[in-house]
Amino acid sequence: MKQEEILLLSTQEIVDKIKEENGNLAKLKINHAVSPVENPLIIRSVRKTVARLNTELTKRKQEAK
Repeated sequence: MKQEEILLLSTQEIVDKIKEENGNLAKLKINHAVSPVENPLIIRSVRKTVARLNTELTKRKQEAK
């Protein structure tokens, strides 16, 4: 998910997306531990997406103060 796409989401959508992506990341990590994932770079991209979402959420909370 690109930064431009994240900026278009509402705050609640960002929170929901963080939960969804964290679930995806957990599943990927478990699957990768059992048997190697075909493309391990997917784990990195999901982790970075979660970080981008968290950054935008924190930014919005700071602006709300």
